[in-house]
Amino acid sequence: MAVQTPQQRKGNLKYAKREETKKGKNLVKKSAEFKSPLTMGWFLFLGFLLCGGALFEILRVFKIL
Repeated sequence: MAVQTPQQRKGNLKYAKREETKKGKNLVKKSAEFKSPLTMGWFLFLGFLLCGGALFEILRVFKIL
């Protein structure tokens, strides 16, 4: 094994100390917030198609158009 420089030794001790504190602890996974596969723009577009179509259909039924 090669001789360590003081900087390497310091880094190794810091790493060993950090790893020692992790022993026996469960890893906590953060659950990501639910993200819809559709963006707000698509929801607005689909809403416009549905509501706009219904509005034109109502106007057609009452012979306004």
